[in-house]
Amino acid sequence: MITRLSLSLLCFLISFAACGEQADDADNSCLEVTLTGTQGGPPVVNGLAGAGTLVRYGSVANDCSDILLQFDVGRGTSQSLSELAVSSRQIDAVFLTHMHSDHTEGLAGLLLNRWHFLGGPIDVVCSADAKASKPPPERVMSCANLLTHLADAMIESGEIAQRHAENKKRDPAGPAALVRQQLTALPLPDKPGHVVWESGDVSVTAVGATHIAGSLAYRVDTPAGSVVIGGDAGNSKRSPPRDSSTSETVELLAAGADVLVHSTIHPVFAPGRGSKFPPPVYYRQSNVTDLGAMGRRAGVSHLMLTHLIPSLNTPSHGPFVVPGGPLGADDFESAAREGGFEGTIHVGRDLRTLRLP
Repeated sequence: MITRLSLSLLCFLISFAACGEQADDADNSCLEVTLTGTQGGPPVVNGLAGAGTLVRYGSVANDCSDILLQFDVGRGTSQSLSELAVSSRQIDAVFLTHMHSDHTEGLAGLLLNRWHFLGGPIDVVCSADAKASKPPPERVMSCANLLTHLADAMIESGEIAQRHAENKKRDPAGPAALVRQQLTALPLPDKPGHVVWESGDVSVTAVGATHIAGSLAYRVDTPAGSVVIGGDAGNSKRSPPRDSSTSETVELLAAGADVLVHSTIHPVFAPGRGSKFPPPVYYRQSNVTDLGAMGRRAGVSHLMLTHLIPSLNTPSHGPFVVPGGPLGADDFESAAREGGFEGTIHVGRDLRTLRLP
């Protein structure tokens, strides 16, 4: 006979076992962050791939590969993924921080490859149409248009029709037909927590950010840890005097995260230092010293610097000379330490990877 006490004890044991299973799930899971491209801006330097970050989550037994999320798809992303033995068909979703070509020009190639080899539909998360704040001229940044027309050149050249003719399983509309658009309307709430994508134990939230119209930053939360991808975000106040060059909304998003992945510019390119780098472009980026300070305030353990301006060990960034000569990884790390960051700093190189735990 089961008494009330024994029933309570049984329920307790069942719940304890369930908690134990959840703990085991967390213990056996992992989160991996790989910089698929670290080139800063439009220049082409030393074979570096354009901006991009791959976030993988899953079981240790499956090498963290149950869910694969690609954040930004700069030039050469597909080649970087191939070096990781990741195919375009394995990507579960793509997230775009903004509509600059150095963050998007690899998307057509990735989706065309997926279409060629009969990959299934894919979620692409980005901002809904956003008007620039300071016309003239009137400008609209449109991810929807990018996704609709991403393979127009191949359609107009006849390639899509020819490839479809030899394999009727390919959609005649081309790779755009694979895209499930997830357009995020702006402005987002001031406080982070707006969920834009989720699957099982993985959720992705977003905030609006200051850089160009329609800019977003993302946070991925998993049982194995959390990572924030800040994109090219900068302070809402576009130029000095201001307390920091970093984004207020990204700082809120990063609070308590394990990893912050963020583009950065070295203060050596500040106006008046001799590089002749355009001041408005400098001021819309987060400089590495301020980024170190933000990482400290947010309490992140790992700071991954990417989209480096200037690139490591190069005498110039496009036409702009690096004052004092090329910078190495130590120069970027020292500048972040000056901001007070005490955690681990990972200065971006293509395919640099961090695994948690």
